[in-house]
Amino acid sequence: MSVLITGLILFFGVHTVSIVAPGWRERVVGRIGKAPWQGLYSVIAIVGLVLIVQGYAAARGQTAVLYQLPRAIQYLTMLLMLPVFPLLLATYLPGRIKTLMRHPMLAATKFWALAHLLANGTVADLVLFGSVLAWAVADRISLKRRPSRPAASLPAGHWNDVIAIVAGLAIYVGFFLGLHRWLVGMPLTVG
Repeated sequence: MSVLITGLILFFGVHTVSIVAPGWRERVVGRIGKAPWQGLYSVIAIVGLVLIVQGYAAARGQTAVLYQLPRAIQYLTMLLMLPVFPLLLATYLPGRIKTLMRHPMLAATKFWALAHLLANGTVADLVLFGSVLAWAVADRISLKRRPSRPAASLPAGHWNDVIAIVAGLAIYVGFFLGLHRWLVGMPLTVG
């Protein structure tokens, strides 16, 4: 569990700098430059992500079960996961979805984390998915109080929403057809 927690601290620590210390971030970027900051940020985030994956894989079968919801909740989980991939794609494909949602990646992250909290009830699940959900909520709240920074995306277009929805739903179906098992090591089951 310590590897998982260390990974979460590194990953969310670097992602939380803008939430808790935006002035400090800007001063450091001004001092060392944008590219070195992005490089350092990326290295810390990748190390954190690797530790999260390794730590969760090691802890998920060894921690106590805190809750087990009725199997019918699986349908709610599937429903919550439905917008996740279209929202993620809409983050980089500006269109009406991105305009309406403002921060589609954070919305996708919240849906993903909540769905996984409903489907999984061990201590490791609560630590991982609860941390992700709490961070996404905190980040979304903080975005209302801090100036926005430009993010990389493709040019705006009227087909971007269609592409995000169709490709996102294709990825969703792909997860049911084996992508989840291949990436995470656990099959998706319904019923």
